[in-house]
Amino acid sequence: MLFTIDRSLQKPVQNQLREQIIAALMNGQLAAGEKMPSSRKLAKDLKISRTTVMIVYDKLVVGNFLVALPRSGYRVSDIALNIANTPQKEVDVERSGGAVDWEGVLASRLGRQRNIVKPANWQDYPYPFVYGQPDASLFPLPAWRECSRQAMSRLAMRDWANDAVMADDPELITEIRSKLLPKRGIYADKSEILITLGAQNALYLIAAVLMREGMKVGIEDPGYPDARNIFDRRGASLLPLDVDEDGVVIDDKVARSEILYVTPSHQYPTTVTLSPERRKALLTSAAENNSLVIEDDFESDTNYMGDAVPALKSEDRDGRVIYVGSLSKSMFPGLRLGFIVAPERLIRELRILRRLMLRHAPSNNQRTTALFIAQGYHLSYIHKLHKAYGERWHRMAAALTEHMPGMTTAPRFGGTSFWVKGPEGLDSEALAARALDQGVVLEPGAVHFMEPETGQRYFRLGFSSIALERIEEGIKRLAALL
Repeated sequence: MLFTIDRSLQKPVQNQLREQIIAALMNGQLAAGEKMPSSRKLAKDLKISRTTVMIVYDKLVVGNFLVALPRSGYRVSDIALNIANTPQKEVDVERSGGAVDWEGVLASRLGRQRNIVKPANWQDYPYPFVYGQPDASLFPLPAWRECSRQAMSRLAMRDWANDAVMADDPELITEIRSKLLPKRGIYADKSEILITLGAQNALYLIAAVLMREGMKVGIEDPGYPDARNIFDRRGASLLPLDVDEDGVVIDDKVARSEILYVTPSHQYPTTVTLSPERRKALLTSAAENNSLVIEDDFESDTNYMGDAVPALKSEDRDGRVIYVGSLSKSMFPGLRLGFIVAPERLIRELRILRRLMLRHAPSNNQRTTALFIAQGYHLSYIHKLHKAYGERWHRMAAALTEHMPGMTTAPRFGGTSFWVKGPEGLDSEALAARALDQGVVLEPGAVHFMEPETGQRYFRLGFSSIALERIEEGIKRLAALL
């Protein structure tokens, strides 16, 4: 039998059968004119309904892969002849020299960078305290599907199907300007906004345009590893900025920094919020020393516990703050959409660089997202997230207080994680490895520090993707290991 159905896969039976028929046709197992098994026989062999087989066959007829002949069933179309005439084997080429010395050619430090690592199959664990991953059950899939259907209409496709070259979807820019940014206290012209492939792409673009070899760049320590890696790649001289319970400490390292990278609303990863006094001091220092500030507002839509915290950009009067926003937390990371808000001159330069890299973000995703925001689905989803995250926040706080007392301070902002300071001498990497045996996934903290040894006792517990009823048991298991 050419075809099999694997019921353990999270893939519809129809899709499995269709894909296998296409694969058989492309690799020469089905030839042009060959008769396909009858729908009744194939259904019996695969133990699926005959209707399913008929639907798949009919769709393949529409796609010109099969032809339906009266009283003769289905046969493979002539499309297989074109496939049969293409080379099926690799052509042997006589090697003329030695193998490429890629280590010498690349001469790169990328392989030595430290990155956050989590099990690829983290969803298979019963207690996944992973950070930055959504609970798919909360997302309004029917609403997204409806917006996607609208974006795929023939009339809408006329707007986004062509190559936009350097431009962004005007409807998405309008929605960001009118609905997302004002909530953060930011009011920007459309010429001051650039769509990116997520916040990380935004940071890479900014670094490529503004940073040069040896430039002093202040970055929170602990802080976001990928920002550190991106800036290091540009050859910047990184200054570790201390962080305490009031956020980044304003000291001589801040004054010496030509560019500052900060997460003021909800510090990454400690979750503390920059105090009003520190916010003012940071902007004053930047003005006095003619430095720029990159504000990464990565969890702007997860403030559901305390008072509203406006973006640092909202207090910027000199165009000194470059604001980076993301839709990963308020929608889903796989969407890969973010944005930069900055003075028009800088946006123009960033847009030119983006054109060289990728031209523009996928226009269909931009339009679907614009419709999702415009029709109120995004706002209602945020309210739903706030309710779910609020319940998990309280359950996490209670469980940590009872089973791991004194090791963490509940984030006032809300957010989606707790930052934990374990006992002195703890190796959180070893703890994470042992925790997997108990079904618990956590994130060791050392990767967030410039000097890994400083952060060995710290770890992060995310709660955005763990079921409410599993939180306490997961914390109990972790406490027992500690």
